[in-house]
Amino acid sequence: MATPTKSPTLLSPFTLGDLELKNRVVMAPMTRSRAGTEQMPNALMAEYYAQRASAGLIISEGTSISKQAIGWQQVPGIYTEEQAQAWKQVVDAVHSKGSYIFLQLWHCGRASHSSFYENGQLPVAPSAIKLNGEYIHTPIGKQSYETPRALETEEIPGVVEDYRKAAELAKMAGFDGVEIHGANGYLIDEFLQSKTNHRQDKYGGSIENRFHFLQEIVEAILTVWPANRIGVRLSPNGIFNDMGSPDYRETFTYVVEKLEAFELGYLHIMDGLAFGFHELGEPMSLADIQSYTSIPLMGNCGYTQETAEQVLVEGYGDLISFGRSFISNPDLVERFANNWELNPPADIKDWYSFEKEGYIDFPTYQ
Repeated sequence: MATPTKSPTLLSPFTLGDLELKNRVVMAPMTRSRAGTEQMPNALMAEYYAQRASAGLIISEGTSISKQAIGWQQVPGIYTEEQAQAWKQVVDAVHSKGSYIFLQLWHCGRASHSSFYENGQLPVAPSAIKLNGEYIHTPIGKQSYETPRALETEEIPGVVEDYRKAAELAKMAGFDGVEIHGANGYLIDEFLQSKTNHRQDKYGGSIENRFHFLQEIVEAILTVWPANRIGVRLSPNGIFNDMGSPDYRETFTYVVEKLEAFELGYLHIMDGLAFGFHELGEPMSLADIQSYTSIPLMGNCGYTQETAEQVLVEGYGDLISFGRSFISNPDLVERFANNWELNPPADIKDWYSFEKEGYIDFPTYQ
């Protein structure tokens, strides 16, 4: 007789808007750099996602919404019809395994480099504040971060439109929804946080103004997708890409309260501290976030089978996304269900290697 799973709640179904998820395990968005220099999804990526489709929901790797949005090598794009057509093979592969997949919409903002752009222009950001980091991997090798160019006020509606067009192309590709990447020090997070947003116009200064950019993006995407097919990812505690603002609690409380009005499908909160914590006060937990919203909450960053189950049982979250453990365990859900041991973690050199190895060749349990 099989031993009962240690995580019955995690493996129970969940109704996300009008989608019936077979479990509450979500595959987190993870940059894997297998789309080639043309940023085109391919058969290798379709196999990778299909291998992991026992998850109730898959969120794609961050996907560039425009050429300006690029800041990572060989990541997929979603700004041409050709890219949307190429994504269909990935979506179809996941659907054939009985799961759902959302596309993560990504603009790197200042976490980029002029060598990513044909004309050598500087990366853009809310303000001309350089990312304090050791180096960035670019098409010409490791380079120092550059001071970005602050977006002009009149340019911002065009960036919002890039998000809307990308959401439209995601729908064309057959995705089940989209996730707006507002975390980890990329463009939206840069607008939200006082550390990186020193603007004097309607997009800067007060928390209300700093929220305008994300608000306009959500409103634009709502013209393409119903609210229950849209998620937003936030990282209130994170230091990744040199983030962390003294008013983080006030900022993210306000953001969550304002997003409540949109009745979104979910909020994806990086409440775990596996990426580091800015130590500017107590970390914001799912329990904190829950007190400000009724939107379904997805926890992320460093969760184990046991800690995920505990949060769900305590009622602080509805879904938990797993990242690194899904890299080396394509059958992660089955391992949870049967209390099987996990594979050793993947070597970091395989995360972004551009190769087939370390991508689709991890063994399943049986």
